[in-house]
Amino acid sequence: MLSPLRLLLLAPLALAHTTFTTLYVDEVNQGDGVCVRMNRNSDTANFPIEPLASKNIACGIDGEKAVSRVCPVKPSSLLTFEFRAYPDGSQAGFIDESHKGPCAVYMKKVDDATADNNAAGDGWFKIWQYDYDESAGQWCTEKLIANNGFLSVKIPQGIDEGYYLVRTELLALHNAAYADPLDPQFFVGCAQLFVQGGSGGGEKPETVTIGEGSYTLDMPGLVYNIYEKPLKLPYPMFGPKVYEGSAGVQERGLEVRATQAKGLKPQGCILQRDNWCAFEVPEYSDEEGCWASSQKCWDQSDLCYNNNTLPTGNTICKIWFDKCKGIDDACSSGDFNGPPNKGKVLTPEPKRLAASTQILKRAARKFQVWKA
Repeated sequence: MLSPLRLLLLAPLALAHTTFTTLYVDEVNQGDGVCVRMNRNSDTANFPIEPLASKNIACGIDGEKAVSRVCPVKPSSLLTFEFRAYPDGSQAGFIDESHKGPCAVYMKKVDDATADNNAAGDGWFKIWQYDYDESAGQWCTEKLIANNGFLSVKIPQGIDEGYYLVRTELLALHNAAYADPLDPQFFVGCAQLFVQGGSGGGEKPETVTIGEGSYTLDMPGLVYNIYEKPLKLPYPMFGPKVYEGSAGVQERGLEVRATQAKGLKPQGCILQRDNWCAFEVPEYSDEEGCWASSQKCWDQSDLCYNNNTLPTGNTICKIWFDKCKGIDDACSSGDFNGPPNKGKVLTPEPKRLAASTQILKRAARKFQVWKA
């Protein structure tokens, strides 16, 4: 008879995986997929990064593909990341309870957050990490589950203003010690930010390279045995030290010298689906104009459903579909003055944050440090 552990290792775990889907800034929901780089294949969006040596370890599959939106933040802004087992939220769950392991969040300054191919490479600095809580007997991923799939961190004081990528990293260790081959599973994703009001070129965080070959099985934290009794503690956390920021900058105040020019929400956007926007159709006052506007409406409907959008769900597209059908009905009935409800914002009110925003903190201790 197979042991419970062996049965666990043999079980199909694809549906127990996770992905970062939604960013909250100072507890305000930016919208599912807004500013988020993620795997655009709905069938594999929640899969871990394989192979371990892939450059996709930086921002995930499709993580080198920028999205059109950049979310504005400030030094000291609270960032909250939502993780889902199913990216469209069609089923409940965050990550399977068997997927125990540590978490970390990194940032990287870039010239243009809306540019492709700027994730893998040097420039990353760690702003937060959490591994195992010995007093509670819980891993970071278990605390994530208990908090409805949310983790919160603060942007450190002292960083320069400008464009950044912020990177979430969850490591599941359920197959790290017994599988053949060993299989530490990383779940990573990135969001695009613009930090306004920075330090003015003062303190610079030490940076490391994250990309092809950055993570190896020579790192003790990646092949750690979570089933051993008792656990060998403390857990050997990997990566650079956490950049704590500069308290002095906070005391002096922040000088704003630059404003965000890229990645802004387009003017006139009345329906938002992840990083895509729909715009009001032209006014009309006769039958020809009515049907012309109807066609423009349906053209946008096709884009909403089919335009390489993220796997966070297309239920919002039904709202635009209904708008187009309403225009068709008006045209068919001879009502040639429109469009109906001209300019009305149709984007639903985003859901509120239904979790604690308490930042998990661990006592400082030794851990494996990368070389920059």
